[in-house]
Amino acid sequence: MFIQPWDATLGEAEWQTWIADGHDFGQLSVNGLPGHPPTVVPTHFTCDDRHLLIHLARPNPVWKAIEHDPNVVFTVIGDYAFIPGPWRAKADTPPTDGVPTSYYAAVQFACRAGIVDEPGAKAELLRRQLAHFQPDGDHAPVAVDQPPYGRMLSGIRGLRLEVTEVRAKFKYDDHKPVEHRTSVADRLTERGQGLDVPTARQQLRRLDRIGPWKP
Repeated sequence: MFIQPWDATLGEAEWQTWIADGHDFGQLSVNGLPGHPPTVVPTHFTCDDRHLLIHLARPNPVWKAIEHDPNVVFTVIGDYAFIPGPWRAKADTPPTDGVPTSYYAAVQFACRAGIVDEPGAKAELLRRQLAHFQPDGDHAPVAVDQPPYGRMLSGIRGLRLEVTEVRAKFKYDDHKPVEHRTSVADRLTERGQGLDVPTARQQLRRLDRIGPWKP
């Protein structure tokens, strides 16, 4: 992922807060077996210290690739929107001379994957995931010897992804003047399509900490 200086994260706390703010779905990218393309799996995940926790169905073709090469990448993307050219045109140029772009936030975790197959360990992994996704506890106990989860554990495998590097990008025209970015955020809010509103919120959030970039 290419990151311009003005698109870089403001620090570890920024991307951690963004992930914690409901961005818990991403894509697991695994190196393909020789002669095959990489495998990409969309899935929910949870964080556990410096690990990401995932579980997938046992028949998933990803397992052979991970056993061959445990070095993987997990990518989370959100708060994205297409920005039309006229919105970015300079004041002294025709609107049609503006160049469009994409706004988005992205966090990529480089990881070393560890497969979890022991039933008790898989149950613990599921308990941790359910504590995140169903914090009210409105689910049956997750135990090896109790239904419904006990009999289903054999059909899944768990993954503990040890995070070795994090690359985070917040691409919101932060190298442009505050007035320009505020105007685009207003237009996004007015358009209100897809993720326009959360995209505008990310842009406005960084206004007072990022200014026109200077080399």
